[in-house]
Amino acid sequence: MSSDFEGYEQDFAVLTAEITNKIARVPRLPPDEKKQVVANVEKQLEEAKELLEQMDLEVREIPPQSRGMYSNRMRSYKQEMGKLEADFKRSRIAYSDEVRNELLGDDGNSSENQRAHLLDNTERLERSSRRLEAGYQIAVETEQIGQEMLENLSHDREKIQRARERLRETDANLGKSSRVLTGMLRRIIQNRILIVILAAVLVITILTAITFSVRRH
Repeated sequence: MSSDFEGYEQDFAVLTAEITNKIARVPRLPPDEKKQVVANVEKQLEEAKELLEQMDLEVREIPPQSRGMYSNRMRSYKQEMGKLEADFKRSRIAYSDEVRNELLGDDGNSSENQRAHLLDNTERLERSSRRLEAGYQIAVETEQIGQEMLENLSHDREKIQRARERLRETDANLGKSSRVLTGMLRRIIQNRILIVILAAVLVITILTAITFSVRRH
């Protein structure tokens, strides 16, 4: 999980470095090249936002005990992203004034550029909508997984409790069985001792009787 985050992190660092360099170059570029760079920066900012969203999703999947360090890094990246957007907005204001002055002299190009700009905005809105839907779906799936895990943990806990109760019952039964066996063994030993004593008494009696009988004759 952390390796995926670090991969997105490296891509974000490279991309933001390129965006920073291009934003700094915008004021010094000729109009035609400036327009192309501005459009390219807009696209790269969208890519950077997508990377941030992916990184944010990865952080949510990290166990809570290890999430703190990554959350701090995400806050830093979001602040950096906000600064880039503010810098780009300032450069766009100057660029928009320049473009508006150019468009006032060419109505045909103005309409075409406006349509292109509207289409570009529509595409960005659609991409954002798709990302929101994907994020919502992931959140719903994550919640369902969490509920299933809690239910499984609850079932496992009940099984463990039942197993412990069975073990206690088994221990109690074993204790009872041990006491019963000990009592039976004691009685067997007592019976054997009694039999031996009775046999000895019988033998002595027989021998005494034989002795008296022999003496009389």
